[in-house]
Amino acid sequence: MRSPRVWLGAAAAVVLMYALGTLFQVGEVSLTTWAGTWPTAAASGAAACSLLYAARLRARADDDGRAGADGTDGVLALRLFGFAALAWCAGAITYGVTGLFSSAAFSLTFGDLFSLAALPLFALGFTKFAPMPQGVRPALRHFTDSYVCAASVFTVVWLVLFQPLYQDLGEGSGFVAFALVYPVADIAVLCLLAPLVFTSPHSTRRAVVLAMGAFAVICGADLISTVTRLTGEPVAGGIEYAVRFLGFTVLAGLPWLIRENAGAVPRRITGRGLYRFAPELAASVALAAAVVAMTVAGLRMSGIAPVLPLVAGSAVVVLLVRMLGMLEESATLARMVNVRERHFHELARHSGDVILILETDGQVFYVSPGTAETFGYRLDDILTEPVTALVHPEDLPAVAAAMAGFKRGADSVHMRVRVRAADGTWRHTTSTASVYERPGEPNRFLLTTRDISAQVELQNQVNHLTFHDGVTGLPNRAYLEERTREVLDRHAEEGRAPVETAAIFLDLDGFTAVNDSAGHTFGDYLLAQVGHRLRATLSPGDTLARWGSDEFAVLVEERPRADNVVDLAERMIRVIGGEPFQVAEREVVVTASVGVAFADPGTGGSELLRNADMAMARAKEEGGGHLEVYAAHMHAQVVSRLELQTELRQALADNAFTLEYQPVVNLETSRVTAVEALVRWRKGDVLVPPEEFIGPAEESGLIVPLGEWILREACQKVAVWRATTGLDIGLSVNVSVKQVLSPRFVTTVAEVLAESGLNADALTMEVDEEILLENPGQAVERLAELRDLGARLAIDDFGMGHASLAHLRRLRADELKIDPSFIRDLGEDGTVTLLTQAIIRLGQDLGMQVTAEGIEHPRQLERLREMGCAFGQGFLVARPMPADRVEALVGGETSATAL
Repeated sequence: MRSPRVWLGAAAAVVLMYALGTLFQVGEVSLTTWAGTWPTAAASGAAACSLLYAARLRARADDDGRAGADGTDGVLALRLFGFAALAWCAGAITYGVTGLFSSAAFSLTFGDLFSLAALPLFALGFTKFAPMPQGVRPALRHFTDSYVCAASVFTVVWLVLFQPLYQDLGEGSGFVAFALVYPVADIAVLCLLAPLVFTSPHSTRRAVVLAMGAFAVICGADLISTVTRLTGEPVAGGIEYAVRFLGFTVLAGLPWLIRENAGAVPRRITGRGLYRFAPELAASVALAAAVVAMTVAGLRMSGIAPVLPLVAGSAVVVLLVRMLGMLEESATLARMVNVRERHFHELARHSGDVILILETDGQVFYVSPGTAETFGYRLDDILTEPVTALVHPEDLPAVAAAMAGFKRGADSVHMRVRVRAADGTWRHTTSTASVYERPGEPNRFLLTTRDISAQVELQNQVNHLTFHDGVTGLPNRAYLEERTREVLDRHAEEGRAPVETAAIFLDLDGFTAVNDSAGHTFGDYLLAQVGHRLRATLSPGDTLARWGSDEFAVLVEERPRADNVVDLAERMIRVIGGEPFQVAEREVVVTASVGVAFADPGTGGSELLRNADMAMARAKEEGGGHLEVYAAHMHAQVVSRLELQTELRQALADNAFTLEYQPVVNLETSRVTAVEALVRWRKGDVLVPPEEFIGPAEESGLIVPLGEWILREACQKVAVWRATTGLDIGLSVNVSVKQVLSPRFVTTVAEVLAESGLNADALTMEVDEEILLENPGQAVERLAELRDLGARLAIDDFGMGHASLAHLRRLRADELKIDPSFIRDLGEDGTVTLLTQAIIRLGQDLGMQVTAEGIEHPRQLERLREMGCAFGQGFLVARPMPADRVEALVGGETSATAL
C-alpha cells in the first residue's frame, strides 16, 4: 500500500515535466503532446489496476458479497471505476498513436469514443457509492433538476469561453459541435452526480467526495482540451495533461485513501436537513448564475449565437414540465386531504368518543354527531358557549396549562378534566388536544374526549376495598400505615409538636373463645358493633382502623397534651367493657387491652405503630383490661426476646438441650412410681432453666419440634429403664397448647410410642387448664384422640387457671396435679388448706389420681398424708436429676424425709 505522499510526488514531477515541455517544440508534433499523452495513459492505466486490485481484495474480505444495508456496493463501484479508467487509458493510447499521424484538430477520433464510453461507466460506479433516489417521482425530479443545472452551467461556460471563440473562428457549427462533445457530456454527468454527494450514506461519504474531486479535475482537463482544439494552440503549454494526470492519480489512490483514513463523522450542510434538497439548490444556483451571465452577455454583445436560445428554451420547457408535475402533485395532495377529511367525519360519526374542533377562544367549530347525546345536551346548547363553560372550575388550570403547552410548540397535550352534563352531574373525562390545520384557514384545535366516569367509579370502589375492612367498614391496616406516614411527614415539615401525634392499639380479650363458640358470623357482627362504639368515642380528626382479627388502631392527630391521649385510651376501654354487646339475642361481655405510643422527634410511621402494638401486647400480658403506655425498655425486651428465639433455633439444630427427670413418689410407701421429664438448655457450662426459654419457644413456634424431641428422648429412656429393672415406672411429659393444636400431634405421639416400645398407659401427657380456653373444641378432640391411644392425661397446675368444672368434665382427665402455690401455704393459711382439701376430695370423687407438686417441707408432706393425697413430688422428695442418677434410684425406695 503506497502513501498518499508518493502519489502527490509523482503528480508534482509530471507537472514539472509539462512545464519543461513548453520550452521545447519539435515541429508540428511538440514535445508537450508526446510527453503529455503517454504519462496520462500510464496514469489512467495505473488507476485501472489500482481500482480493480482493490475491488478484488475487498471482494475476498467480504464473504457474502452482498450490497450494504444502505444500498451501496463498494466492490462493484471500484470495478466500474476501474473499467472507466481502462476506457480512459485506451482513449489516451489511441489518441497518442493517431495524434502522431493526424493533424485534424476538430475531428472525433477512435480514442475519443473510448473516453466518452468511460463517462457512463464512471457514473454507474459513482451511483454504487451514492445511490440514486428511489421511486419514479424522486428520480424524475432529480433528472429534471440536473438538466436545469447542466443547461445553466453550460450557458455560463458558453458565454464566458466558447462564444468569443465561436465568433473569432467564423467556422460552421459542425466543427464547434464536435469540439463541444466533451464539455457537454462532462457537464451533464457532473451535474447529475454532484447532488448525490450530499445525499450519500455516511459510510461512503469520503469515497464519494474523492471520486467527485477526481472527476471534476478530469472534466476541467477536458474543458481545457476543448479550448485547445478550437484555438489550435495548447493552453498554458499543455496544462490539460498535467490536470488530467492529477485527476487519474487521485482516482488511483481513492481505494487506499479511504481505507487508510476513516471518514469523519458526517455533518449536515446547513439548516434542518437542507442537504436533502441538494438537486433543487444546485439547479437554482446554476440557473441564477446563467441568468446573470446571459444578462451581462446581452448587454455587451451585439449578437447572440443560435445555440443559446436553444439551451435557454429547452431549460424553460423542462421548467414547465417540472411545474406541471408540481401542479399534479398539488392536485393529488388536495385529493388526499379531501379523502382524509371524509374519513375523519366518518370516524367521528361512528366513534364512541366525543370529537370537537375548537377555535382558539374555545368556541366550538365542529362537533361529532354523538357528542350532544353523550352528555345529554342539545346541539345548539354546545355551539352557543365556549367549551370551558362546561369544565369544572378546579380543572380550569389544567386547560390553561394545555394552552400554554401549545404556545411552547407542543403538538398535542393530554388532560383529565370533569365536564358538567345536562343533568348537573360532573363526568370524569380524559381528553387529547392537538393542533388542527387546514390550508387557507386559521389554526384550530382537535379535541378528542372520552367519558371515563364508569372507570373512575370502579377504581374508587377498588380503592375503597383495598384500603377498607369489609366487616366493619373501617379503614384497614394499609390505609392506617399510609396515613400515619403522611401525618408524621407533614408535622415534621411544619415543625409541630410531636406530642400531637399518637397511636392507640386496642385488642379484645377472649374474642377467640367467643368466635369459636358462637361462629364467625357472630364474631363479625360483634366486631362491627365494637367499631361502631369506638367511632362514636373519637373526634373527627382521629383515624380509626381495623388492624386485623380483633385488633383496632387509632391515629390521634390533634391532641395538644399527652394526658388527653391517655384519657381517650381509658375511655375506649370503658366503652368496650362498660356494657355487654347484644348479638343475635345474646349478651356478650368483652374487655379490651390498650397500648399507647407517642411520636418522638424523628419517629417514623411504622415505628410509631410498632411501639403502640408492643405496648398493647404488654397490657395483654398483664391479664387484659389494662392500659399500657410505651416505654423504650419495651423495645429492648422485644429485641432481646427475638435474639433469644434465634439462639433457641440454633440450639435445637445443635442438639444443645438435655433432659432431667424429677421422680414422682407414692407418699405412703415413698416408692418412685413415675418421673417427670424436664428440659434444660445447655448453654456453654450453664444449664438454663425452662422458665427462661419456654415462653419465647412457644411464641416462635419452636415449642413443637422441641416438644417432639423431649417426648422422643424421654420415652426411649423410660422404656429402657422399664425393660432393665422390670419396674412399672411411668413417664410424665408437659405439652403446650401449640403442640396439642399442631396437625401431627397425635400421629407423632403414636410414632414415638411405636419406636421406643413404651406402653401407652405408661405415658402421661400434662396440660394446663388454659388449653380449654384457647380452643376448647379442637383441644378436647385432640386430647380425646390421645386417650384413645391408651395414654393418660393429667391437668397440671390445677386450681390456678380459669377452667370451669364443666370443662373438667369434658376433658376426662386421669390425674390432677395441685399447683405448688397451694402446697406452699399448706397448714399456715386456713383458706388454702380448705381449698387443697377440696381439690383432693374432688379428684378422689372423680376417680382421678391426685398429685401434689412443690413439696419442700416435712410439715407439708405430713399434712398431705393426713388429707389422703396419694402422690407427690418436690425438692423434699427428690430434686430433678440426670438420667444416670435416675437409673440408680428407680430400683429402690426414696424416703420423703431424707431429701
